[in-house]
Amino acid sequence: TVFITDRPEDVRKKIMSAVTDSSAEVRPGPDKPGVTNLLSIMSACTGRSVAALESEFAGKGYGDFKKAVADAVVATLDPVRVRYDELIKDRAELDRIFKSGAEQAQATAFRTLSKVNRKVGFVERPR
Repeated sequence: TVFITDRPEDVRKKIMSAVTDSSAEVRPGPDKPGVTNLLSIMSACTGRSVAALESEFAGKGYGDFKKAVADAVVATLDPVRVRYDELIKDRAELDRIFKSGAEQAQATAFRTLSKVNRKVGFVERPR
């Protein structure tokens, strides 16, 4: 499992140790769940199709493929991790974000509860 808080070197280590089969052919398939998963991850991180990635890595081994997947995952997650690190150190900003989220959730819950009350025939009390 890769977490958004993982350091780039930890992400790389996890991707490089991902389970693949004994074949070296980079292609998706029910007989290659590990490779299929890595192709899906790389596709999600790069926006390229699985077919395009399959063509790109034709004739290359799993080592090259996993390195490219790791690079793509690090590039995708690094800005999120950096922002997380900034926020986790700023208690005032976290409190502001939590308060804003709570206010939004309360407003949404009130609207939803009002709809439910009307549907079941309850009369709202004046506030």
